[in-house]
Amino acid sequence: MTPTDDLAPQTGQLRVLHVEDNQLDAELVAQALRKGGFLVSMAVVQTEAEFERELRLQRPDVVISDYNLPQWKGMDALDVLRREGLEIPLILVSGALGDITAVECIKRGATDYVLKDGLARLPEAVRRALQEKRLLRLRQQAEEDLARKVEELARSNADLEQFAYVASHDLQEPLRMVAAYTQLLAERYRGKLDENADKFIGYASEGALRMQTLIQDLLAFSRVGRNGAARERVDCHAAMKEVLLSLGAAIQESGAVITHGALPAVWADRSQMTQVFQNLIGNAIKFRGKEPPAISVQAEKASQHWLFSVRDNGIGIAPEYAENIFVVFHRLHGRTEYPGNGIGLAICKKIIERNGGKIWVEAQADHGSAFKFTMPCDGPADKEFCGDENTDIKSLQELRT
Repeated sequence: MTPTDDLAPQTGQLRVLHVEDNQLDAELVAQALRKGGFLVSMAVVQTEAEFERELRLQRPDVVISDYNLPQWKGMDALDVLRREGLEIPLILVSGALGDITAVECIKRGATDYVLKDGLARLPEAVRRALQEKRLLRLRQQAEEDLARKVEELARSNADLEQFAYVASHDLQEPLRMVAAYTQLLAERYRGKLDENADKFIGYASEGALRMQTLIQDLLAFSRVGRNGAARERVDCHAAMKEVLLSLGAAIQESGAVITHGALPAVWADRSQMTQVFQNLIGNAIKFRGKEPPAISVQAEKASQHWLFSVRDNGIGIAPEYAENIFVVFHRLHGRTEYPGNGIGLAICKKIIERNGGKIWVEAQADHGSAFKFTMPCDGPADKEFCGDENTDIKSLQELRT
């Protein structure tokens, strides 16, 4: 295979449109290209009208142009190409071209320039120009593919918005009616019918209430990041105070002891950051062992991220479930053992990843859990605290191992 097989057209010929008023120079250019391994099909023109006519007859792979011609300048061919919307490389071939003029021509859009007394360099210049053209075409294709994916994603998000509307309005109202009337049946006819009737009414009432809770949890999950949450500098100390206050009853009932070290400020949505801490600490209290919960929240620098950890002495998680627990509605225990729908960790994952972080768990059955997550130091004021990433080379992969 010749060096030009992947660059020349399928016919095997390199189509050249040559702007040149000297027939001998045109022959020398064609000869240099053939010596360089190209099978050349060349059309030679001298005027702008001829150039436009040849462009319409057959699209060239490359335009080679003298700089000065009697009736127009070779660089004016670029204007014609742009007017026609054509991305065809143009290489100047001139007897004399000063450095300043050459730089100006490159700035205007010429791909390269070759002096007539150095035509041996022309094949490589053409080869490079064709390669750049191919790469440009690939980049344009990638950009078009990306734009199409963005459009598909926008449509998908619009569908999710419509689903959220349906779930919050069209589904909630009939469910409220089912729940209300089953509760009314239970209150009015409890003990008046047989034992099975009381049991069936109880199942219906419980199912309706559980479905309401599932829909509300699903809506909470879908809302994360959907409404363009405002990012601000969130003081994690203040967020922890809110969480401890909110979980006060559960802490008192379980006898939990919660400690935390120095916590940084991060750039996030305040309510969402508070929700992450509340879900992780709330889970540590819920999935406790025989001893009162002992929960520690810490943070440290890790390159251009803050690394947070929430450790507990609870029932732990078997390593094989370390990934599954972040899947929405995925539960490891029955509802009779632990209440909830398995939405909390999925919400944490969605919030953290939307802020450019990662979350994982260091799982160990019967020996407590350590949930860890990162948040980037991407705010202007955070650079001072996080330091230069070149001075702290611990990677996220190192941290996870």
